[in-house]
Amino acid sequence: MSRRNRFGLHRCQADTCPTELCITCSCWRCSILLRSDSKDHIQGLAWRFFVSGTTIRTEYGAAPAIQFNEHHYGKSNISPSPWLKNDIKLIEEAAKIGLFHYGPRLWMIGHVEPLKDLQDPMKRSQVIRRILKEYPENTLTKDSTFYRIRVFPQHPDNPQEYDSPPIALAGKGRLDSPGFPVMYGSQDIDVCIHECRANAEDDIYVATLKPQRDLRLLDLTHLLKENVTEFESLDMAIHMLFLARPHSYEISRAISLAAKDAGFDGLIYPSFFSLIRTGGHPFETSYGLSLRRFHPEAKKYARAFTIANFALFGRPLESASVRLECINRLILTQVGYQGNFGPVTY
Repeated sequence: MSRRNRFGLHRCQADTCPTELCITCSCWRCSILLRSDSKDHIQGLAWRFFVSGTTIRTEYGAAPAIQFNEHHYGKSNISPSPWLKNDIKLIEEAAKIGLFHYGPRLWMIGHVEPLKDLQDPMKRSQVIRRILKEYPENTLTKDSTFYRIRVFPQHPDNPQEYDSPPIALAGKGRLDSPGFPVMYGSQDIDVCIHECRANAEDDIYVATLKPQRDLRLLDLTHLLKENVTEFESLDMAIHMLFLARPHSYEISRAISLAAKDAGFDGLIYPSFFSLIRTGGHPFETSYGLSLRRFHPEAKKYARAFTIANFALFGRPLESASVRLECINRLILTQVGYQGNFGPVTY
């Protein structure tokens, strides 16, 4: 028999099976199990290992190196490691699919016109004006609660430790700039831990915060309705921007400053850790079309894989626009990981 582990692979339980861990298993018992399994299950296995497992991030966007479909059945052109060849034959035959090297549509790796314009200092302000116009305002109400984490604060019981960094120290994050501090927070404590890069040995403290008044926030987690392709999509540009690494901060800081100048109290923005928190896959497609854009229930799909964070401008505790409800020490007692394997060569 074969039993799947938490990484989506099968560990054979047969005493005579020589395979400790592989995609499926090449022993006769596991081969029979695979042939009798559902086609959808086998395709899911192929997707996890070969599509998700070969996804490569670019500066903006990401795309898999391998894909599969029924049209390539019997025409596989990948060059796998020797230990995968039998598994691949079983999978392709059982699901009637073929694995092939994938040439992604260019939008998947960042060729999105509004995003390219945001990277151009001469065109950036024009796109930012569109962002301020097309994204909605949302309200963080007085009865809302959110959290802010500090790691090794000098004075854990001092409320000011949980305000934005002093003006002199601003300019290191995604949305703050020199001379322009920002308070980062979230309603998801797990995401707070990820955002702080905290580990099990750190001394961690959590402040529970509430607004003193309704706060006007520009909501960049909103899914825009657009009658354009992914190549022209402002929504896709913002989606990619907030999943990008620190090289993107110059752009997001410019958006933040523009929102402040427009009278907003802050931003709602998608966490960089949204996908790892929700188990989503970056820039999922069906036959090259973005599921975020073209899923039958696109709004629900986007919401399911987005964790909203808050960025409040200035020093909200000092200015009394936010109040501190309580401070608690956070002790991490268990850490777990889920994931899937992928091929080394292909």
